[in-house]
Amino acid sequence: MNKINFKPAATLREPAELVARGLAPAAALPDLEAVAARYAVAVTSHIAELIDPHDPDDPIARQFIPSAEELLTQPEENADPIGDHSHSPVAGIVHRYPDRVLFKLVHICAVYCRFCFRREMVGPGKTTSLSQAAYDKALDYIRAHPEIWEVILTGGDPLMLSPRRLTEIMADLAAIDHVKVIRIHTRVPVADPARISAETIAALKVTGATTWVALHANHARELSGRARAACAEIIDAGIPMVSQSVLLRGVNDNPAALEALMRAFVECRIKPYYLHHGDLAPGTAHLRTTLAHGQELMRALRGRVSGLCQPDYVLDIPGGHGKAPVGPSYLSHANFLSADCQLRPETRYRIVDYCGDVHLYPPKP
Repeated sequence: MNKINFKPAATLREPAELVARGLAPAAALPDLEAVAARYAVAVTSHIAELIDPHDPDDPIARQFIPSAEELLTQPEENADPIGDHSHSPVAGIVHRYPDRVLFKLVHICAVYCRFCFRREMVGPGKTTSLSQAAYDKALDYIRAHPEIWEVILTGGDPLMLSPRRLTEIMADLAAIDHVKVIRIHTRVPVADPARISAETIAALKVTGATTWVALHANHARELSGRARAACAEIIDAGIPMVSQSVLLRGVNDNPAALEALMRAFVECRIKPYYLHHGDLAPGTAHLRTTLAHGQELMRALRGRVSGLCQPDYVLDIPGGHGKAPVGPSYLSHANFLSADCQLRPETRYRIVDYCGDVHLYPPKP
């Protein structure tokens, strides 16, 4: 395996550093400091290089540079918007669906997204990782539930762990007979590709379980040359990848941007998986779209790109009720006018194609 020889550089963590790099205006410093006092800030050198400081609407900056709008909380927003706590039987475990669990190992990330649904739980000042006792108890829970087929490592970002610690965790999980799939949710390959070393990749491969990596990226420019190289190293090692994205106002909420993102994933051998509707996390209203707009975008995407490029548009139902597909419907019952001039259902369906034209199925003879 070829090693990726990228030198890590300092991460920007203070608003004053963002101003000094030209990534935020000096006049905004007091507001940014107020945001940073509540929510974690981290912008890796790699992400900083992707930002165009001369573009006030830069889609990369919008994801990572704090904004005074984050200080505004809407009544419907919630510190636990998808209800993790209500499905957490032991620390570190979320068991919402019968056959899989989330295993939240760490609460730190390479970068902190301004729309993060766990923003109240991650970053400096929070518990950074599970204690050994909590980790052991979480493993015991997984062992005691034979219905658990898949374990999803999340957090925080599990690829912030050292290769040595990742090796131990992967081995512990693979040793559980009924755990057949281990999925890693991460932003590291796009946020800090230098961390994807041969040692990290070796740690992800285990005997006894299949590893998948789910990459979070929201704009095609995040898939830089270095990010693509890091993903190629993972995939060439035999680890399949899927994508997760969030529909974000001013980032990817137009057909061209969404098309470019999904095509970029497929070009990198990453299958588009989920397009999440923005969660009701505190201070994120300025980044959310409407569901109706999301459905319009999915209709546009259906007509513009290959089926390989189609993610599932999903909403995490507030309160811990899980994900629901919320994409547009192309199917409805057809009706016919009877002899007594009453509309009655017919044993046919109306199907709308990608051009918006309506067809009957089965077709009339």
